[in-house]
Amino acid sequence: MEFLRYDLFNIFFLSISIIDILDILLVSYIFFKLYQVMRGTRGSQMIAGLVVILIVSFIVQGLNMSGMSWIIQNIQTVWVIAFVILFQPELRRLLTAVGQSRIIRAFLKLEQTTVLQQIAKAVEECSQRRYGALIVLIRETGLKGITESGVTLQAKVSDALLVSLFSPRSLLHDGAVIINQDTIEAAKCLLPLTQNPHIDKKLGTRHRAGIGISEESDAVVVMVSEETGKISVAEHGKHIKDLEYDSLYGYLLKAFKEKIKNEDDGE
Repeated sequence: MEFLRYDLFNIFFLSISIIDILDILLVSYIFFKLYQVMRGTRGSQMIAGLVVILIVSFIVQGLNMSGMSWIIQNIQTVWVIAFVILFQPELRRLLTAVGQSRIIRAFLKLEQTTVLQQIAKAVEECSQRRYGALIVLIRETGLKGITESGVTLQAKVSDALLVSLFSPRSLLHDGAVIINQDTIEAAKCLLPLTQNPHIDKKLGTRHRAGIGISEESDAVVVMVSEETGKISVAEHGKHIKDLEYDSLYGYLLKAFKEKIKNEDDGE
């Protein structure tokens, strides 16, 4: 790899090699992407300020100006901290854009398949033990208000944790568990009850709540009856009953594969 460091030409006191050109191109690409994501926001002005600081820093270091170098270094430290504190929304937007890339989404798709297996396995065990369960799987519509009504967990999805949450001896077994991707965001959450007059009168509060939140969002809701152990799903206000592990897992896989497909088509 020594040829990458071979000097191609000089600019005044600077020697330019192939690796330097690659470095400049990569940095330029990163700043271009930052500008695209933050264009029209306050963060775009901060990006411009960062570019100016970096250019000045490069010049003063090349000229061996120790006083200016010290000032620039201290400004850079304060500037980065201020950037992180003041522009959290823009940073979240940037990270979201990175997460929506095809490469990252392909990895997340594999991870999500494992998560769905864990959920289906937990639901099957709750069914066998006659644990009442109510699980809300977020897709596009945010459920911040619903999540805040319960107890925040922010725990990684696992079948053992889900089963323990719905155990009658658990303090969190009442209400719904909210899952976003591979994270259990909260438990013991309150859901709105369906107002549909055509819903089966025999359905209890758990099922009415599951159907209710599916009417108000695009979430997929999984329910287990405490009395019968039967598994059902609610989506877009529709109630799909009498599912088992294979049919539940297949349903969830189809629902979230369609979500990923729609994201890809949207690009």
